[in-house]
Amino acid sequence: MKSLSAKTFLVGLLFLASVSGCETKTADVRAQREQLNSDEISAAPAADSSEASVTSSKEIPTARYEVVNTFPHDKEAFTQGLIYHNGALIESTGQYGASTLRRVDLKTGKILKKTDVSSQYFAEGLTLFRDKIYQLTWTTRKGFIYDPETFELQGEFSFDGEGWGLTHDEENLILSDGTNQIRFLDPATFEIKRTITVMDKGRPLRNLNELEYVRGEIYANIWHSDRLVRIDPRTGNILGWIDLVGLLPKVEQRDEEAVLNGIAYDAAGDRLFVTGKLWPKLFEIRLKN
Repeated sequence: MKSLSAKTFLVGLLFLASVSGCETKTADVRAQREQLNSDEISAAPAADSSEASVTSSKEIPTARYEVVNTFPHDKEAFTQGLIYHNGALIESTGQYGASTLRRVDLKTGKILKKTDVSSQYFAEGLTLFRDKIYQLTWTTRKGFIYDPETFELQGEFSFDGEGWGLTHDEENLILSDGTNQIRFLDPATFEIKRTITVMDKGRPLRNLNELEYVRGEIYANIWHSDRLVRIDPRTGNILGWIDLVGLLPKVEQRDEEAVLNGIAYDAAGDRLFVTGKLWPKLFEIRLKN
C-alpha cells in the first residue's frame, strides 16, 4: 500500500505539471500575438517626437455613459473604422476576403452602398477629409482614396508600419498603428509631420486602435478594452477615460474578437456613436462625469 500511494502521488504531480504547462503555453501564445500586433512598428522612425509627453501624475477623470439610442448593426461586420456623414454612417470592415467600404443607414442598419476591398488586403480605419475618403489596410502599408459619394477608387497612398485607426484634424491625417504612438501625416505627401506618444502613469499605452477627432481631442479605442481614452493631440497627454463596460452584454458578444471598436461623431448634432466588431447593435451615447 505504501508503494501504491507513492506511485499515485507521482502520477498526480506529473498531471499537475502537464496542466500547468498547457496553461502557460496558451498564455504565451496570446501574449506573443498581442506583442506582434502592438509592437511591430515601435522601431519605425518618427518625424518629430519633441512634442511627445507623459501623462500628468494628477488624477485622470473617468466618464461613464448613458444610452440615448440603440440602432441595428450588421453582426457580420468586422468594424475597423466608422464615421458619420450626411445623416448616414460610413464604415470600414476588415478580414481578408471580407473587407469592405460601406454606407449604412443609421436608423435601420441597412447597407445603402458597398464596395469590396481586394481579398489580399485587410481593411482598417478610415476618415473623410476634404471630400475624400481615406481607408487604411493593416500590414500591407497601403491605403486607398475614394470619392465619398460614389465610392469610386481615386488613388492609393503608402505609409510605414501597420495601419489601425485613422482620423483628421484641420490640417492632418492622424494615424494609429497599434503601438502607443500616433502619427500626423501630410494629406498630400503622406509624410510624417510629427508624432505624439501616449503614456499612462509612465508606461506606454499600447494597442491604440480606431480613432475619432471629437471637439479638439482624439478619442481612441484600446484593442480588447471596454474603455476609450481621450488624448490631447498636441502633447499625447491622457485627458480622460470613458468607461463603456456593460454597453453590450457579454452574451451578445459571440466571438473573442467581438470587441469594442468604432467611434463616430456627429459634430453638427453633437452626437457620439459607438459599436464593436461583430456587434449586432450600435449605440448613441451621452457621457456623464
